[in-house]
Amino acid sequence: MPSSNVSTSSPADADLPALSRSRFFGWFLVIAGGIAWISSFTLVLERLHLYTNPDAKISCDFNSWISCGEVMKTPQAAILGFPNPLIGVVAFAIVVTTGVVLLAGARLNRWYWICLQVGITAGIGLVCWFWIQAVYVLAVLCPYCMIVWAMMIPIFVFTTLRNLNHGVIAAPPALTKFLNDWAWVIVGLLYLGTLASIFFKFMSLIIPSNA
Repeated sequence: MPSSNVSTSSPADADLPALSRSRFFGWFLVIAGGIAWISSFTLVLERLHLYTNPDAKISCDFNSWISCGEVMKTPQAAILGFPNPLIGVVAFAIVVTTGVVLLAGARLNRWYWICLQVGITAGIGLVCWFWIQAVYVLAVLCPYCMIVWAMMIPIFVFTTLRNLNHGVIAAPPALTKFLNDWAWVIVGLLYLGTLASIFFKFMSLIIPSNA
């Protein structure tokens, strides 16, 4: 007998685009969330190292404009009063756990997907703010932070697409089809835009003038 929690309007898994199917999406969340979690956890360890030795050179300090250590010393690195990477450690653990649960064959209720969507949307909002602060305000890049940015872009796009395909987010079929067809292009354009902003901001450092 079918579970009463399963919506009769939910499309069959096999009829959905690959990354909206439970197994593929589960693996995606585990891999992307895992990479972001490792980066966040590494930043926490590096921050603890700086607490014990403020003058230490940490693993992601390369020069004056690519330096996690320099970013960590700014107010933007602790917007809630504690190091920002702690947010990532908790948030990406939830993302990875969601992926594992999907791979185990569980079906999550709509309220959970709504909460996850809200959390990931807030996360991409924070990432956009961090990007603006790092590139245009501080003019210092944190390599581990950029790995988190790189993972958050597809996590946001494909989680949103998954929720559209499963009816968690109501949208016209034409919009959902368009996003299904262009999802990878959207991710690519977001990557390109991010890289372009970094290149043009730091162009004089990337390509030194011979004059």
